Amino acid sequence: MSWIRESLSLRVSESQLLCLDQTLLPHQEVWQEGTHPDQMEALIQNLQVRGAPLIGVAAVLCLGLFAQKQNPSEEEFRRQALRLRESRPTAVNLMRAIDRLLEKSSDGAAALFAEALEIFDEDVALCAAIGKNGAELIVDGEGVLTHCNTGGLATVGMGTALGVITTSFTQGKKIHVYVDETRPLLQGGRLNTWELEKAKVPYTLICDNMAGFLMSKGKVQKVIVGADRIAMNGDFANKVGTYSLAVLCKHHGIPFYTAAPATTLDPDCESGSNIPVEERAADEVRRDWAPKSAPVWNPAFDVTPAELVSGWILDKEVVSFEDVQKGRLKELV
Repeated sequence: MSWIRESLSLRVSESQLLCLDQTLLPHQEVWQEGTHPDQMEALIQNLQVRGAPLIGVAAVLCLGLFAQKQNPSEEEFRRQALRLRESRPTAVNLMRAIDRLLEKSSDGAAALFAEALEIFDEDVALCAAIGKNGAELIVDGEGVLTHCNTGGLATVGMGTALGVITTSFTQGKKIHVYVDETRPLLQGGRLNTWELEKAKVPYTLICDNMAGFLMSKGKVQKVIVGADRIAMNGDFANKVGTYSLAVLCKHHGIPFYTAAPATTLDPDCESGSNIPVEERAADEVRRDWAPKSAPVWNPAFDVTPAELVSGWILDKEVVSFEDVQKGRLKELV
């Protein structure tokens, strides 16, 4: 098969889209078919494809192939696009990417697929810029803590927060990464560790509830996380557990950053109170150890208020809290 675009997590040809099944990592590397919208919707909802930038790119590549292979009516294309647009409610990258395709729904299949490939290429460039900007904040010898997975498995580029970390390492900085396991699906324990081992970056895996004690021991000099949606006042949604880290950083005087591409900025969202938070199945928390009748609250994300953030590491620049208060994020959308 001749792939016209390929990343750590996606492979696309003129007729097929394959996605690395992230639920099977790190022990199995299995590629799943995502060529048809039915397949892609299931992959996204089952978290086989995950990460705010990645699900946006994967969805539009799927729709581009669907247009080329099935030659649907404009009405049918829009129906499938809107179905994928609603497959995950919190990450705004998905909505923005699909909206770009919908603007070209009358331009023909070739134009739609070309636009999807352009979105892929843009994500690669955005990630590289984020890595470069964020690496300037990391000092040689520091301990850096991160949460959830934000590397090449969550994007089609080098990643966002994890991309900042790996860029710093390739610059020769002797850093050590502390990886939150990230409950309940262990994206840190399963995915960050897999990526960091491939990149040969030194790391230590910790349980989520160990972060505060680790900070008190002086092991952490910076915390860098990703984002699934950033409101115009700087509040942002990320994998649940992020807000707790921000509060701990405030107490310990540790800089706390979020790293994300411009596609994560939501110009229609004024504050974090407007961000929809997805709630997922109770069995993700119950697993095999809790009673099947145990009541569960399982929000997939939480919202961190802007006043706890030291800076927003974006592809164009690192934005300070003072600049956010002056409306800088609205200028970067």
